Amino acid sequence: MRKVVVTGLGVLAPNGNNVNSFWSALIAGQSGIGPISYFDTDDLRVSIAGELSNFTPEPVLTPKEVRKLDPFSVYALVAGQEAIDQSGLDLTSIDLDRAGVIIGSGVGGIQTLEDQHGIIMNKGGRRVSPQFVPRMIANIAGGHLSIRWGFRGPNQTVISACASATDAIGMALRLIRYGDADIMITGGTEASITPLTIAGFGNMRALSQRNDDPQRASRPFDLDRDGFVLGEGAGMIVIESEEHALNRGATILAELAGYGATDDAFHVTQPAPGGAGAEKAMNRAIEDAELTITDIQYINAHGTSTPFNDKNESAAIKSLFGSHPIKVSSTKSMTGHLLGAAGGIEAVATVKSILEQMAPPTINQETTDPECELDYIPNQSQSFTINAALSNTFGFGGHNAVICLKKYSG
Repeated sequence: MRKVVVTGLGVLAPNGNNVNSFWSALIAGQSGIGPISYFDTDDLRVSIAGELSNFTPEPVLTPKEVRKLDPFSVYALVAGQEAIDQSGLDLTSIDLDRAGVIIGSGVGGIQTLEDQHGIIMNKGGRRVSPQFVPRMIANIAGGHLSIRWGFRGPNQTVISACASATDAIGMALRLIRYGDADIMITGGTEASITPLTIAGFGNMRALSQRNDDPQRASRPFDLDRDGFVLGEGAGMIVIESEEHALNRGATILAELAGYGATDDAFHVTQPAPGGAGAEKAMNRAIEDAELTITDIQYINAHGTSTPFNDKNESAAIKSLFGSHPIKVSSTKSMTGHLLGAAGGIEAVATVKSILEQMAPPTINQETTDPECELDYIPNQSQSFTINAALSNTFGFGGHNAVICLKKYSG
């Protein structure tokens, strides 16, 4: 079986517009959550989110290019460019027929959809933009990535709610293992901070309503948590077969060793009791990596800050790992929840944890929840040996996706 390695990372997140600033913020416990500035929230239950800060797409994209794109495509292209640049790929010397793209997005071009719906309702159908469909459709970000770099290999988009990016990474891993590609750019992108999305999640009481204290609103595993905080951005990684990476002299950052996916088949929004599906997905990822539970030192948890997820994910981890000591943290405490892009930025964070032998904290964990009894690395980052780690993502519809990353040993 072909070994698959990570050679490039790219990030746009509420607390960092590139990998270095994102990682520095995570390690320092810095939140990117604040009041929503994109639209008036007076009529909404929730007025906070994890917006990108001081982000400009130049010089990756020109203003003319940006005008033709929904923000979710803009985010994918900018984060993708950073990942490609770090990978050192020479696009003139690789086989572009064996380079592909698989990315995840939960809602695609929802900003375009809302904008154009407003136009048809207020101004009539003839005023709807001819760019509406190619800006909105969820697969278009992946199409733009392939067009930009000329990647003619497999190109797919995964939509499995909050598991989308992790499923995309797992499927990209398998394409390389099976010999269908040598290089894949994969991850997730989301630009879902819109009035309709905030209203929808807010009215179903899924979002935190700590509007007066945004940086303390996302508090995974804390007894006083009251819901997640919506975030936006993109996380992209470049993966290659080990042979391909070594032949071109690439710097290998980590090994993408395993992938596991299940479905709870239980409820539209709630996880299965005890996290049964999550436990099976974690176990499958470990087995796929040809490891055992004793080989895993760290889990970048789904950790949404919702009552049901946190207690059931905790139960799943406790059931699977038993007495084996495992450290867990949720970077959503600082970024909010990026929906379909969550697994992308969290894969980047997990690779960096392995490289730096350090894990980010779960900030705002102040009061112990008796139903969450693991070592969640509260409030301050910790240095320890990380040879192998999991990144968990679970989505509405019962989707569970987990990847296993490990230190590259040659």
